[in-house]
Parts: sequence; structure tokens; C-alpha cells
Amino acid sequence: MSSSILKAGAVRANGRAFHKQALPLLAMTAAVLLAGCANRDSITVGSVPDDYRTNHPIVISEKYQKIDLPVAAGDRGMSKAQRDTLLGFLDGYDRSAAPVLTIMTPAGSSNEVAARAAAREFARTAIANGVSSRRISTEVYQVGASDTSAPVRVAFTSIRAQTDKCGRWPEDIGDTTENKHYKNFGCSYQNNLAAQVANPADLIGPRKRTTIDAENRDAVIDVYRGRGVSDEFLSNSEVDY
Repeated sequence: MSSSILKAGAVRANGRAFHKQALPLLAMTAAVLLAGCANRDSITVGSVPDDYRTNHPIVISEKYQKIDLPVAAGDRGMSKAQRDTLLGFLDGYDRSAAPVLTIMTPAGSSNEVAARAAAREFARTAIANGVSSRRISTEVYQVGASDTSAPVRVAFTSIRAQTDKCGRWPEDIGDTTENKHYKNFGCSYQNNLAAQVANPADLIGPRKRTTIDAENRDAVIDVYRGRGVSDEFLSNSEVDY
């Protein structure tokens, strides 16, 4: 009888020990299950743009091109330096689109007379370099102070490929927990690519193919047929002709 009592006591003791060991495990399991039921903010893969072409797209838009040419009060006409600067600026003028070339002269400034004379020379230079006289517009802008020398502004609008401005650093680039590109990534590359494109329309679609020069094509085919296969090629080739 005493042995049975001892065995029963040992079972109850072991049960209490097991119960004490199981409590922490059950608590951890319950915490994990409850955490799984909690609402969490998640990021779906592919939902956030992480491509530099998407973050910094090249846009075809109209851009205002301008240059201010300084004119001294004692100048008479256009100087050589002004001519060279103007010709460099007119290199970007699209003569096929022929936008309006605006020449703005100051009024009320100390160099008003010299600026009008220089502006006339600017117009003649533009016409001599392919700008239609009907596409040149002269305007006057008022200057606040009469003792200042205001420049002559030459401007036109053109279609340009461009992107947004670079240099955006809103966040620490070392924070890469989401493994995404930083804001400025690829911006300079896109800007350089847009600046190198001579015809922005090429980014929209291919141009129409030009007609084939049949005479030149026949001459090329005749040369190809007449030259045959060289001995050097046959000796170095693995193909048995």
C-alpha cells in the first residue's frame, strides 16, 4: 500500500514539474499566434517603382531657350564677341520647325540707343544664318533704373528631351532596409542621355525609312558575288566548302 502511495506521489510531482516547464512554451506559442493576427503594413513586391527610367523619365516638351547679350553704352553695332556668342546660340535653332526668334531691347536704360543698334545687327546675322525674316519678332522691355546698362535678350522656343532636376536627397542613402534605389539614382544618366539626342522625336518612335539606292545596291551585290571565298578563309575555317 505504501509503495502505491509513493508511486502516485511521484507521478503528481512529475506532473507539476512538467506543468511548470510547459507554461513558458505555451505562453510563447500564444504570443506568436496573436502576433500573426495583428494588422501589419506590408509592401507588395513590384508595387513601388524602383527603376531609374520610371523615377526619372525622359519627357519631350517645349523649352524656352534664351541668351542675354550685354551691350555697352558706347558700342556701335555688333561686336565680334557678340557675333560669336549669337552664332553659337543659333546652332540650337531648328530651321525646319522655324519657331519665332524674339529679340528684346531695353527701354529707359543708359545703353538704349546702343542696344537698338546692336539688335538690328543681331537680326541681320540671324537672317544670314537661315532664320526667316518673317519669323523674327522685335520687342521692348522697360528698365527700372536709367543709369543701368541692360542686355539684349534673344530667345526662341524649341522641343527638347529633358528630365526632372537632379540632386534630390530627401533621405539617408544608407537606409536600405527596403533594398530600393535612392531618389537621385540614375538621374544624371537620364539627363545626359536626353542632352545627347539631336532629334527628340527619335525617342518617341523610329523615322520613316528612306528610299533604296537601287544602283548602289546592285554594285554592292556584284562585288559580293565576284569576290568568292578567299583561300585564307578556307584554310582557317572549320566548314568544308
